[in-house]
Amino acid sequence: MAKKVMVGMSGGIDSSVTAYMLQQEGYEVEGVYLKLHNRTDGYHESNIGYIENVAKFLGIKYHVLDIADEFTKEVYDYFVNSYLEGTTPNPCVKCNRQIKFGKMLEFAKANGASYLATGHYAKTDGKFIYEADDKTKDQSYFLSQVEKEALEYMMFPMSTYKKEDIIKFGAKLGDAYKRITEKNESQEICFVDTVYTDVIKKHANIDQPGVVLDEEGNEVGTHKGYMHYTIGKRRGFTVHGAHDPHFVKSLNPKDNTIIVGKKDSLEVNNVLANQLNMYVEDKNFTCGVKLRYRSTTIPCEVSIENDTATIKLENSAFGVATGQLAVFYMGEKVIGSGWITSATK
Repeated sequence: MAKKVMVGMSGGIDSSVTAYMLQQEGYEVEGVYLKLHNRTDGYHESNIGYIENVAKFLGIKYHVLDIADEFTKEVYDYFVNSYLEGTTPNPCVKCNRQIKFGKMLEFAKANGASYLATGHYAKTDGKFIYEADDKTKDQSYFLSQVEKEALEYMMFPMSTYKKEDIIKFGAKLGDAYKRITEKNESQEICFVDTVYTDVIKKHANIDQPGVVLDEEGNEVGTHKGYMHYTIGKRRGFTVHGAHDPHFVKSLNPKDNTIIVGKKDSLEVNNVLANQLNMYVEDKNFTCGVKLRYRSTTIPCEVSIENDTATIKLENSAFGVATGQLAVFYMGEKVIGSGWITSATK
């Protein structure tokens, strides 16, 4: 009897092709759509319509799992509160751990599935996460907080393909594919339609002008409200009489000030991270670390004590933001990650 795989389906091409590929490999496939928002603009109905077309073509069953309340609590509220507190959130990481490979995995198991598959570009052998072959689409960074116990149930059929390959596979879905191609690519953050500040504006007055300070605490300019800025940003504020570019170095929500400096002042060699999610038992090791999605991997030494990782960088990093994720790599293998709490020279 074929093993059952539950496929997380968004209505887009990657998850639709995932379902098709697994069915071709002989698995019993069912789909599940996550209703993550309490939207009333036809968003869900449109996505479910795409899924229905694919499910009908493949002859498979699909489910709609409404976990909007959990998503709001675990991901959306965290996103908003992070900006209010002056840190830079990473909602996709939270969502993957607690929603997609938390609540959705629970649903898959409860419905008799041996595996949960998604259209993520990454690899797993059941013990570790690895980078996808297509480095331009790789999502291993965003998956590095998924609990170790979940890995044995995860499948990523996109892992060895490039996007152009997936488009060719999609053509085999007939009319269902033609309808999918009308759908735009998913946004990186599903509840941000344009810019993140549009979301924050619904919850706070972010347009409160404030003072720009230099590293010595001197008033040197003005800004339009601290929530408009993230670490490393170099535009949108004034520095009186400055000839060289200045970058945001830190934010102070309490008095609505931002501290700026020249690029070399953003240089960082030591990073602390907590809330660790490790796939190895080692407490002291050398590896590579990514301090932001799309950043280069920096060689480093890591020492772990009391759920805090002290990371000494071999090469300096610039504009490291608290609230982002430090992901540890051994080659293409993810060995763990933690949330950045501080970064210093």
